[in-house]
Amino acid sequence: MAESTAHPGALRPVTRPRLYKQLVERLLAFVSQEQVKPGEQLPTERELAKRLGVSRASVAQAVVALEVQGILGVRQGDGIYLLRQADPHESVEELIKRRQRLPDIIEARDALEVKIAALAAQRRTEEDMAAIDAALATMEGEITRGEHGYEGDQSFHAAVTEAAHNPVLSGLMKLLAGPIEESRRESLAQPGRPRRSLASHGRIAEAIRAGDPARAARAARGHVALVSRVTPLNGDRDTTS
Repeated sequence: MAESTAHPGALRPVTRPRLYKQLVERLLAFVSQEQVKPGEQLPTERELAKRLGVSRASVAQAVVALEVQGILGVRQGDGIYLLRQADPHESVEELIKRRQRLPDIIEARDALEVKIAALAAQRRTEEDMAAIDAALATMEGEITRGEHGYEGDQSFHAAVTEAAHNPVLSGLMKLLAGPIEESRRESLAQPGRPRRSLASHGRIAEAIRAGDPARAARAARGHVALVSRVTPLNGDRDTTS
């Protein structure tokens, strides 16, 4: 969308204290003041960084935070788009708290998904393997199109959970579906992560196919460790680039 000067306050340079919070606030203010509609494009990360007086890395973190919430979407090689308007009842503090609880979500995923993968290796049927393979193919297609692979990733973990044939574990995964989806989006938004995640899924799938519970558990633990590696919040630190 064309740059507008009607409301310069939304993208004025930010001061360093509480930088991350301010960036999220400014981006939401810009969307509101410029009356950006779902499906419309925002300025590039480079342009946003220039107007806000911060590094592109800091802008990227704020964009990822809003992407995790389904507010913004990033199309590889295309740009940043508004997916939905922010809920006026959801404060910036709540958005940030969701980002900061990622370590707790990772611990829960480690506890559940490692056991699920091991059981899947013991109990999977041919139909289960077909569903797992189909999910991998879906994710591969998404990544090839320049997408993050959210749908394929979600389908893969759902198929592995189904292959474990344990209704209690399946119920726990459904109970945690929201937080797990946040961690999934957070991870896949990291640069270069979709391909690495796909390869990690492939190792889990091969261990399940081989009927090797110990190997499947190791692969699942490695995958959760990969998911946990996200760019940390900068806090007050920033280097303009």
